This record gives sequence, C-alpha cells and structure tokens, in this order.
Amino acid sequence: MIDKVIRIFNIINAIQANPGISATDLAQKCDVNIRTIYRDLDILSLIAPVTNEGRGTGYRFLGKFFLYPLNFTEQEALAFSLLPSVLDIDNLPPGFETAYDKVMGTHRKEKSQQNRIIEDIAGIIQMGTPAYRQESPNFLQPIIQAILEERTIDTVYHTQYRNKTTERKIDPYYLVPRDQRFYLIGYCHLKKEIRTFRISRFQKIDLTTQSFDKGDFNIKKHLKNTWSIEQGDKNITFKVRFNAEVARYIKEEELFVHPRMKDQKDGSMIFEVTVNNEKEFIRWILQYGPAAEILEPQSVRSSLKEQLNEWKQMYQ
Repeated sequence: MIDKVIRIFNIINAIQANPGISATDLAQKCDVNIRTIYRDLDILSLIAPVTNEGRGTGYRFLGKFFLYPLNFTEQEALAFSLLPSVLDIDNLPPGFETAYDKVMGTHRKEKSQQNRIIEDIAGIIQMGTPAYRQESPNFLQPIIQAILEERTIDTVYHTQYRNKTTERKIDPYYLVPRDQRFYLIGYCHLKKEIRTFRISRFQKIDLTTQSFDKGDFNIKKHLKNTWSIEQGDKNITFKVRFNAEVARYIKEEELFVHPRMKDQKDGSMIFEVTVNNEKEFIRWILQYGPAAEILEPQSVRSSLKEQLNEWKQMYQ
C-alpha cells in the first residue's frame, strides 16, 4: 500500500513536470509495468482531473490542478506527521523517508509563507484605539489565521451595553469593515448562535486546535437589509431626497444594501432603500445635513423635528 501511495505521488510530480507524458514513460520513471501505471492512473483520476484525450497527447491535468500547495488542515497535518510512528520502519520501501520529508517540508514551507502573508496583511491594516485605552492590541493576525484555517478561538470579550466581560469560544466566519472599525461575525458557543463582535472589544484571543465547519451559512443572506453592522428585527423603507450638490457623491457611496435611485430634473435625486435598523440609516443621513431630506416614513420626519427642536433649545 505504501508503495502505491509513493508511486502515485511520483506520477503526479511527473505529469506536472512533463504535461503530455506517456504511460510508457511513467512506467519507466516508476520502475513498474505499464499495466500497474494504468491501474494507478485510474485511482488518481478519482482525486485529480487527469486526462489523455486525443491519440498521442499523453497525460496532463485539466484546469489549474497542482499538488503544491498541499493546503493541509491542522488535523490532516497532524495525522500525516504521525504516519511514521504507526508504520513498520524496518519494512518501509526505499524512498519512503525522502518522499515523506518532501511532503512535510512542503507543508512547513507553505505554513510559514501563509503566516508571513497574514502578518504582512495585519501590519498593513491600521486600527484605531478606543478612547479609554492607552493601547489596543492588534488581534487581526490570529483572527485572519483562524478564519483561513477554520479554527475555533478562545476569547475574552467585553460587551459594552451590559458593561460585562465574558470568556467565549467563537468559530470565526468573516471579518467585516464598517465605519472605520472591524467586526467579526461568527458562531458563539456561549450564546449558541451567530453573533457580531467588535474587534476592539476583545481583550484576549487564542487559537485552539478545534476545527469548525460553516455549513450552509451565507454572509449575504445574513446581512440582508443591514445598513451597517447592527441588525434590527423589522424592515423599514426610507425615501430620501438628496439635493443636486451631493446627489452625484451618493452614487459613489460603497453600500452594502442596494438602493433604488431616480434622478430629478433639477439635479436632485430620490433615494429609496429598505433596511432593518433605522437608527444606523438615520445616523448616515444626518451627516449630509439639509442636503438630505427624509420624505418617508412620516414617523421618522416627526421624530427628527422633535430632535431638531431639542438641539435648538440646547444651543440658544
């Protein structure tokens, strides 16, 4: 069995290095008869897109298949690393040790390169520090690594609105930038549901060896009608008129909810959108001041009038 595994690795390397190689040449390289090569190729075809379409074209891989990188999961890497300990070393065929070293060397190199890339990305992305802290640790690197490797993280997290700090295990799914902040969306083992976490509120993050599977989770479906990051439980449709001075800039806004926009003859624009959290949308609208007028719903117009009266009294 070990002979066959090594031979299939050699066949893969030979086809990668010599696309179009013949079965005869493969047999010579592997020092077996051609019937054995055909049987090995039948096995290989179950795991890799190998073909020899056309007379005299030889064997090649379809598409972008390539053995390197290995993309071992942590569990796969651990299992492979333990392989020599469960085999009869005295009866291993010639070449096993060097083949094993090549595979593990490839994995270590790939892992090292991936970690350097993550470090570079985390270093390039600059994050702010909460006003109440002198320094804020940058947890982007372990979070990105955990997302890529699908590994659960042990965390200490501070919930601001309850002013409470808790220890949690989280399966990190996606890192989402919003309003100059980063948020983590993932499954919280403590609450047993998908939750959103503000990165700056983490006080500790450690990677575990526990792996997870996102299953059929869909980030677009999860954030449907969510204007920024906070999700509400009731959809509300807004109609807003932007004046001509800001209308063209609104069209350049990179939004996560698709609006309906209609240009007016005077250069203004009618902007309609359905969101599930009106507070976040209103905060966005207020930054444009009198250049943006909320036309609907009427209840929001009335609420804004009351708020403007309070501001007016405050600054008199």
